[in-house]
Amino acid sequence: MSINRIFFFEEVERNVLKKPPTPDQRHGFNTVLDAWERDHAQEDDRWLAYILATAYHESAHTMQPVHENLNYSAARLTQVWPRRYPPEIAEDYARKPEKIANRSYGDRLGNGSEESGDGWRYRGRGLVQITGRDNYRKFGIEDTPDDALDEAKSVTILFHGMIAGLFTGEALKDYFHGKHSDWDGARAIVNPGSVPDTVSALGRAFYRAITYTV
Repeated sequence: MSINRIFFFEEVERNVLKKPPTPDQRHGFNTVLDAWERDHAQEDDRWLAYILATAYHESAHTMQPVHENLNYSAARLTQVWPRRYPPEIAEDYARKPEKIANRSYGDRLGNGSEESGDGWRYRGRGLVQITGRDNYRKFGIEDTPDDALDEAKSVTILFHGMIAGLFTGEALKDYFHGKHSDWDGARAIVNPGSVPDTVSALGRAFYRAITYTV
């Protein structure tokens, strides 16, 4: 069955956006829904709801593939990465996204040292923010990391990463199966411990929006 797009957008406008979607948001939602109906319609609709919630959150509500925003103040750096940015060095990095990326992601996630430039090269991109050389390699774009910003590729990464568990080893089937639903715990599929309540609420709202089919 197909998702009733009229009902979907009415529900999303009412319960998620609180205003009409922009053309880019509408296009992004439709792109995800099209991919689901084409390739995954036989799967659990809760999976789609959580995929939509993740894309909406990770793309800063744009529903478009985006770059990670690393334009942090010194105060924010000490909050997000206290071990990497003690107060005595945070000012040297503040408001310098490339420098921040190289320090924050250096020597981890398959990246080389801070001096290698891998942190910036493999910073977060896409509908879901893949980060680090190892993750770019998983999706075959280690040599062309900007491909994560391509619409079709970003949707493939979003679906394959969450369904097959390529991001963290956790997959949608681990959290939604049969009568079991774990909307909070499912955040571990992408970013364990990061705003589970926010994405959980979004997932439930999107689930309501896709329950009316045609």
